[in-house]
Parts: sequence; C-alpha cells; structure tokens
Amino acid sequence: MTDELHTIIDLIRYGASRFSAAGLTFGHSYDNAIDEATQLTLHALHLPHDLGPAYGQARVTLAEKEDVLALFLRRIEERVPAAYLTGEAWFAGLSFKSDARALVPRSPIAELILSGFEPWLGGREVRRALDLCTGSGCIAIAMAHYNPDWHVDGADISDEALSLARENESRLLSANTRFVRSDLFADLQGEHYDLIVTNPPYVTNDETDALPKEYSYEPDLGLRAGDDGLDIVLRILRDAPLHLTDDGLLVCEVGESERALSALLPELPLVWVEFKVGQMGVFVVERHDLVNHHARIRALADARERAAGVSPTSAPAPDRLF
Repeated sequence: MTDELHTIIDLIRYGASRFSAAGLTFGHSYDNAIDEATQLTLHALHLPHDLGPAYGQARVTLAEKEDVLALFLRRIEERVPAAYLTGEAWFAGLSFKSDARALVPRSPIAELILSGFEPWLGGREVRRALDLCTGSGCIAIAMAHYNPDWHVDGADISDEALSLARENESRLLSANTRFVRSDLFADLQGEHYDLIVTNPPYVTNDETDALPKEYSYEPDLGLRAGDDGLDIVLRILRDAPLHLTDDGLLVCEVGESERALSALLPELPLVWVEFKVGQMGVFVVERHDLVNHHARIRALADARERAAGVSPTSAPAPDRLF
C-alpha cells in the first residue's frame, strides 16, 4: 500500500490519514494530525520544520520512506507524543529539547512572552522574573531570550526536569537564566521578583487518571493537583506575595481548573487572559490584591496541606514584609 508514496507531501498526507484513523490524541505542541505528520516526516528526513511548501513534491528514497513510516508506526502503536519521538518541541519560536523528564512545552503563556506581557505589565520595569514549576525551562528561557536585560530564575522540585532545563539553557545559549531546585517557594527565601510566571500542575485526580495514553509518558508530578486541580495553585497564591516586589505581578495557568478557582475565590480580582485562539485558563493578578485577600487564600491553602498531612507554612503575612 505504501509503494505509491513517492513525495514528502504523499507521506504527510498518508501519516495524517493513519493518525486520524487510529484515533490518536493531539495535545503536545500540535493539535491535529496533519501538523504531527508534518513534524515527524520532516524530522525523519532531517529537514527544517519550516520547510517551504514548494518542497512538498520532492521525491524521497526508499530508505527515507522507511524511516518516516517507522516513526508513524511508533506514534500509532505506542502512542508516544511526537515531541518525545523527535526529541524537540517548539515554544515561543524557539527549539527546545523535549523528553520524558518534563512535560512537552505547550503553554499559551508563549503568546504573552512574545507580546512582552503587555498590556498586563503596563510598562513597569522588570529586573528579575521567576518561572515557577519550570519543567523543561521553556518559559524561563523564552522570557530571558526576548528580554536580555531581565535576570530570570527557573525553579522546580524535580531534579530530572532541572537537568533538562539546564540542557536547554546550553542549547539556546541563555546567559541570563538560573535554575534552582525548590519545592515551589520553599528554597527561595529572600528572593523577590517583579514578575512571577507559573504553569503548575493543575489537572484533577480524576482527569489525570482518565487521560489518553499519550500523557502517560509525561511525569505525573507535572499534571496531578488534587480533586479540583488547585492544591498547588492555592499554595502559590498564598506565598507569591512574599516573593513579589510591591507592584509585582503574578501570571498563572490553571487550564480547566479556571471555573473551580473562580468559585473558590470569587472575591479575588483575577484577570483572565483572552488569547488569539480564545480564553485558555491563564490569569493575571497584582501583588496588592493577593495581599488584600491573603487571609482567605491562606486558610484554604493551609487546610489543603493539613489534609495532606503537611504542616502549613509559618511565614509571616506578606503585608509585614514590605
């Protein structure tokens, strides 16, 4: 059946048809069968990801065809995310190494980075920024790349994720980043930032258990976040004011847990970002609003920690630190 496949576009069309017929799940960098088939085809042929359409009619050798079809077969039979098969994911216009040490880069926060976080920053100066739950380091490195005058820290609890982040730091020659191991803010005492950006775990337990096989290759630590997906987010909201400067800003992704967070803290003035493709569960909040509502946030976060058998933080209220 594959004898009739002769050109690059033949292979891409064939792969997309096979992926759709197999019922694959798309959600790791690309969201459709054609883009994933293109990614795998060009990777196997050692061609750039932005190859012009004029090359679609270029003929492939038998050996090249076999390489492409072998990748298609793995994608179908093993359900491995395409980014893990190629070892590469694109984020905010940059190429990152991607493997099972961290989630595949795919956050809509990339759009905010490319827009300079405007209008949310409102022109305020940023000297230090933090990417909390940095994973592969994609958000931290992209922020540093497009803002060379910023110093950007990336923090994560996973040593494996941090090793991947440091490899990406070298890969992209990032000179204004630093990666540190920290359980959220626990090992960042005394550090203060003008901007904190975070894409933490926010998938509910039930949703995590029901995810398609593609997600089983990613670390569970980067996905699971309690019965409503807010166990980690509440701790971040509680402790972020201790690490933000007076007019600091927090940008946080919560995905499908947006509705649960709004119901839990209806009085907290969260601004939900509208992206080019629609609202996607990312909010912006000012430090002073987190301080004003700290008592309620802390009560909720502390209760979660006690329920998990963890002693709540004994840090002072944020309004006593500045």
